[in-house]
Amino acid sequence: MAIQPKPSLTGMLVAVVLGGSACSASSGNTESAALTGGPTAAGDAAADTTVEWPVTRCGTYSGDGCAATSDRVDLERPTFSNPTDITNPLFPISRLDSVVLLGEVDGFPFRSETTLIPGAHSVTVDGESIDVVVSQYTAYLDGRIEEVAIDRYAQADDGSVWYLGEDVFDYRNGTVAITEGTWLAGRDGPPAMIMPADPQVGDVFRAENVTGVVFEEIAVKAIDQTVDGPVGRVDGAVVMQELHLDGSTSDKVFAPGYGEFDTSSGGDVEALALAVPTDAINEVAPFELRLMTTGAWGILENVRLGDWEAANPTLARTQDLWQELRANDYPPRVIDTMTGALQALASAVAQEKTPVASQAAVDVAQSALDLELLYRGNVEADRFHLHAQQLRVHAAANDLAGVTGEVAVLEWIRDRLASSLSETQLANLDAELLALRGASDAGNVRAAADHAARAAAQLRGT
Repeated sequence: MAIQPKPSLTGMLVAVVLGGSACSASSGNTESAALTGGPTAAGDAAADTTVEWPVTRCGTYSGDGCAATSDRVDLERPTFSNPTDITNPLFPISRLDSVVLLGEVDGFPFRSETTLIPGAHSVTVDGESIDVVVSQYTAYLDGRIEEVAIDRYAQADDGSVWYLGEDVFDYRNGTVAITEGTWLAGRDGPPAMIMPADPQVGDVFRAENVTGVVFEEIAVKAIDQTVDGPVGRVDGAVVMQELHLDGSTSDKVFAPGYGEFDTSSGGDVEALALAVPTDAINEVAPFELRLMTTGAWGILENVRLGDWEAANPTLARTQDLWQELRANDYPPRVIDTMTGALQALASAVAQEKTPVASQAAVDVAQSALDLELLYRGNVEADRFHLHAQQLRVHAAANDLAGVTGEVAVLEWIRDRLASSLSETQLANLDAELLALRGASDAGNVRAAADHAARAAAQLRGT
């Protein structure tokens, strides 16, 4: 019997907010229901359902635009003997502890974090329990939480990687507004191939294929490409074109050791900034990097107090530290983001603009933390602190939507680090998070800021 992960506080809260829709989104098997707060007694639903396999009809709205069935390489039912050992170099999800993408969508800065969720998880398809790797994808647009997805993957015996479902939570003004795109293999449809074992030009497969819910057909356009990676050139990349529900297409690049590397469509760009352990630096993190983070938090406190005289020398020291550090061979997208954040911070401090300076200080700390990730490999407790500070910035601006969104972020990060905490530590953290959620639901941003600070202090002391 699979070991159950520690209960997800986020899932329980989302289920309450949505009146149970989160439960139904995850009710296909015992593990996935527990993962998102659904009822753990619902596991028989998928086991008693026979899925259609393969699905060959075109899943676009018009029913047109799909490749010939004869081009598809995902029609045979896979076997899963060791599904959580994902060795496919173009989709090495089980070997990637944390991935950060940066870019621009709709003219706004885009950021996403993909983090493995520890523990044993499984999905039941046609009575067969398949162990899966689970990751949490969190996307931010213009600094605000935009989407969270809980994704499930397994590698077949031939080396192809399969997608076994996702729970989708799209946010608007800090709260879950849409769960469209949620599906589970065995309950809603079959597993879907997300990467062939050895993709060749002309191969076609469907990464999502549940009629009326999700659809993506992918065609391999080029192989053996060379791309610019976070720390140098990467050979063996593959270019693919996705056909979507509405008939539109977009291009994606997958690179060995990274998986999804670059997505571009209509001017939007989501590009890999760094991944660990692929880009890990096997050295102790430079003390200068930690000083930058500490300096950013010091400036933030100076700004809160209106003490611009104290902020200026700390800013100058932080700028000097960055001039020393940027000479290192760090990922260029993180370098650019840090440089921009420091410039914005310097301008705001010079003009004594409290809201802008506060946000810029948080942005500097975030980029410094991204670089620390390369050395440390796990920064979830510090990410929690970062978003607690972001919540306090929103609270100071009386921005309830911003506060509410950051409450959700803290709840999701809690799920990423729960397995590393003792039962007592987790219980104490959950108590603060429940109080935090209550304060934000009541519209009391000052109380929410207080609980966020307390929760972060608890973790930083562990």
